[in-house]
Amino acid sequence: MARVRLSVAERRVELLRAAIEQIEARGVAAVRIADVAAALGVSNALVLYHFSTKEKLVAAAFTHAAQDDLAHLRKLLGRRTSALRRLRTAVRWYAPTGQAKGWRLWIEGWAVALREPALREVTRDLDKEWKAALVEVIAEGVAADEFVCADPVGTALRLTALMDGLAVQLTSYPGSVPRSRAQEWVDEALARELGLDREALAGR
Repeated sequence: MARVRLSVAERRVELLRAAIEQIEARGVAAVRIADVAAALGVSNALVLYHFSTKEKLVAAAFTHAAQDDLAHLRKLLGRRTSALRRLRTAVRWYAPTGQAKGWRLWIEGWAVALREPALREVTRDLDKEWKAALVEVIAEGVAADEFVCADPVGTALRLTALMDGLAVQLTSYPGSVPRSRAQEWVDEALARELGLDREALAGR
């Protein structure tokens, strides 16, 4: 069957999604241009036409994944409900026990970012935007007297650090921490940071 002719933008997105899948499956070091091309049944030359090097393809793939994640975060935080409900929903989605996808991809990205400046910039910018979004909704909740938090910036940093660390444990060492226990730790941390009982948090 003949392939459907895609626009340049559509083809680029298709290649980026294929690259993300290959990175998750093989890791950045092992993945090749040929792997991405083979996954779509296209030539290596086509991939290189859109991304002249593997390094540029990898950086673009992580950027694409980051934008997808941030778009979903903004959707969750933009709902017409209390700041506490929005924050709780976002944290539970982001936590490694939630519905967020791609933790293996991001763990791989963090490791490679130590040596690749372009990828370091992508992961750093994503981290900054995540924290800024959490800080904003925490500040909204404080202003609305929904909870107490004297340091929204510190709270966002501590929460994301906990969830990132749990993601490494759950992804790299399956079974090291029961998923139910990890979720309890995240809920307990969120309640503690907001000056709430865990039971009160669950009931809001």
